[in-house]
Amino acid sequence: MTAEVPVTTTTTKGLHPGLTRRQISMMGLGGAIGAGLFVGSGQAIGIAGPAVLISYLVAGGIVVLVMAMLAEMVAARPSSGAFSSYAQKAMGRSAGSAVGWLYWIQLIVVIAAEATGAAGIVAGWIPGVPAWVWVLVFVAALTAVNLFGVRNYGRFEFWFAAIKVAAIIAFLVVGVCAILGLIPGVPATGVSNLVDEGGFAPNGIAGIAAALLIVVFAFGGTEVVAIAAAESDDPSRNIRRIVREVLVRILIFYVGSIFVIVAVLPWDDPAVQAGPFSAVLDTLNVPGVGLVMDLIVIVALLSAMNANIYGASRMAYSLGERGLAPLAVTRTSLKGVPYLAVLASVAFGFVTVGLNWAFPDVVLPALLNVVGSTLLVIWSATAISQIVLRRRADRAGEDLPMRIWGFPWVSWLCLALLAGVVALAMIDPAARTQLLLTLALTVVLLVVARLTRGVSRPGVVRE
Repeated sequence: MTAEVPVTTTTTKGLHPGLTRRQISMMGLGGAIGAGLFVGSGQAIGIAGPAVLISYLVAGGIVVLVMAMLAEMVAARPSSGAFSSYAQKAMGRSAGSAVGWLYWIQLIVVIAAEATGAAGIVAGWIPGVPAWVWVLVFVAALTAVNLFGVRNYGRFEFWFAAIKVAAIIAFLVVGVCAILGLIPGVPATGVSNLVDEGGFAPNGIAGIAAALLIVVFAFGGTEVVAIAAAESDDPSRNIRRIVREVLVRILIFYVGSIFVIVAVLPWDDPAVQAGPFSAVLDTLNVPGVGLVMDLIVIVALLSAMNANIYGASRMAYSLGERGLAPLAVTRTSLKGVPYLAVLASVAFGFVTVGLNWAFPDVVLPALLNVVGSTLLVIWSATAISQIVLRRRADRAGEDLPMRIWGFPWVSWLCLALLAGVVALAMIDPAARTQLLLTLALTVVLLVVARLTRGVSRPGVVRE
């Protein structure tokens, strides 16, 4: 197996370190806490009932293992290509190219979907302005944010994420007060709803498994911290702290929020499936719930969109550096911004403006179906890469800055859990279609990378 890497010793020579540990930590939270939690969790609750907590714990456990393995590799070899770079080192050029391009394709589609989702909400407030105009505004504004330098991007994303975190903390506080009966005029809800209405797991193991398919994708976005660490002042040290902080907080926010929802309201309440957070706040007579939740969802979508533009542009930059994408995407501005990579990553977002103008009712569902199961492929490649690189380092007696616990059993456990999710997806008709499309795309990317393996250019050598 061969891999192509730059002659230079760093994969980020044109990028300027400008992100602080606190900003990267908030980026991880911002990337993962999106509409999947605020809106999509209602669907999972409707399938599994209160036992959806188990689905979230299992999905959270998978994310903890994947991020721990990724952190070990980042600490040893910081790279803006992150899991794509490690797949290339572990499994060869074709694997690194396929994983990188798959991630980039996933993000450019998600960017367009998030802009469309946010635009739909705002268009509902201002009927005189069509949704496609708001898509254009959001894509243009966040493109500008990402072109003005990584420090500027870090500040924006910090405050975006801070708003979401503050909203969830407030929700947890209000929810716990409602459970304990500390809200004046509102009877204590207690936790009886966890076992009423058919019991804790009204739909049994099948319901928990079906909800897992929805829940696992809600955690997508945490991997952006591995990419961002390469633009911090001390990647090896920062990634260890950041991953620990992000994972603990995400688990608390996700599991805590879902616990409050299924404790305060019956799981089969139609309002829970329509909008779980709004349903809880409505029950507690919190004024202006609809407007507040719409604002939070918009912030969540724009925050994730901002992080995804960053992640997509840095992945494109890394692919270009490694000879896996056109050299032009490695050009950087005086502020160290890969501006052509940014523009390439948002180009489909601008195309979506026209699609929203021509087909306003079908764009968002179509975009969400295109994304499919790419996350499962990327996480699986990350786990395989860690196993290969860790064994290689152990044989060479390499002193790694960070070593995950329980190797190799923990790594194999993660792969087994991911295989279980794939098996569940193959049983579900809709999920099976998405998974098969994702696997077909992965094969195509592998074939293209294989056919172009002989192409090289100055500044790139074979390893």
